[in-house]
Parts: sequence; C-alpha cells; structure tokens
Amino acid sequence: MKKGAFLIGDKNLRINQAIRAREVRVIDDTGKQVGVMPVYEALRLAQDRNLDLVEVAPNAQPPVCRIIDFGKFMYERTKKEREAKKGQKAIEIKELRIRPKTNWYHTGFKLKRVREFLRDGNKIRVRVVFRAREITHTTIGREILEKVAVELADAANVEQTPMMDGKSMVMLLAPGATKGGPDAASALIRGTKVAMPAPEELTPQP
Repeated sequence: MKKGAFLIGDKNLRINQAIRAREVRVIDDTGKQVGVMPVYEALRLAQDRNLDLVEVAPNAQPPVCRIIDFGKFMYERTKKEREAKKGQKAIEIKELRIRPKTNWYHTGFKLKRVREFLRDGNKIRVRVVFRAREITHTTIGREILEKVAVELADAANVEQTPMMDGKSMVMLLAPGATKGGPDAASALIRGTKVAMPAPEELTPQP
C-alpha cells in the first residue's frame, strides 16, 4: 500500500489514505462494480487483496475509486509511453546546396541521396548559393530549383516555393509525390515571383 498523490497525465490522482471523500464508488481489480461504501471499507477491501485504492474520478458524486496494483500500473504505463516515443521519428530538414555554375551531372548524384532522405520522411531545403554579381540573376536560381522540383516530382512536393534568403534562393520540399506530376511542379515554380533582396542585405556589414 502506498500513500500520497501521484501525477498521471494532467491529473493528480489520490491513492489510499490520501483519498479525502467519506464514501466512494468502488470498482474492483476485475472491473466489477462493487458499489458505494465508506472509504475505510474500500481501503480495507484493497488491503485484503494487497492492492491500492485509486481515486480515478474525484469530481463524480460520490468519487469513483478503482482497486489496482498502482506500482504495476505506473510501470506498464511508463513502458508504453517509452515504446510510443521509440516509434516516433523526428522529422529533419536536410539541405541540398547548389551553385549556379554546378554541372547538372553532379547535381544528379546529389538528388539520389535526396531521394533517400525523402523516403525516410525528411524534408529537403534546396538552396542555390549566389556569389558576387550572380545575385542579380535570380532567374538562373529559379530555373535550377524548377529542375530539382521536376526531377523529384515523383517523390516530393513543394511545401515552400522559391524565395530569397540573403545571398541564396531557397525552396522547401516535403515527402510525397507532386499532384499533377512534373508539369504541375514546373508550373508552380515558374509562377512564383521571387523578390530581390534589399541592398543592405547584400552589402557586408562593417
């Protein structure tokens, strides 16, 4: 038998001597409704079975209590939560960096790796990195991103259309084929207006 209150989820559950109600409705360890009785009788019933009396519905009239092995209950609950967390895979954002002058043949090799990331459920940030005066030719960056979106249309969809990010142009891809295929991916990128960055963003700060 244990004393005190234990936190389960968002509730503080009272058990055993911490239960304040004078009488409670009892459900035994087999799930049977035992009925309403004074709390001291419910405690004695739990003690006779070497189990705990747990107040599971304190706002009911009268409060509802269950007779259970509280330690075992907490252990199994923690175990289930731990297993559930193991089954959850955090979504990562991988980044593919491309230079405007990069040979597309080499980019194709990188896209094979990108497909693996997409199959694993990760998102892909495609970044075209400009240098010096290349930044004035944003059309080139958009064309590169369009080629990527078209090439990966069977495995990815455009979650964020091209936009400037300092001296680079970025696009975000999410797992899942593009509805409408390569043509739809191409039309989406071509229809995106990319604003040039402000001059102060391009000038090195002193």
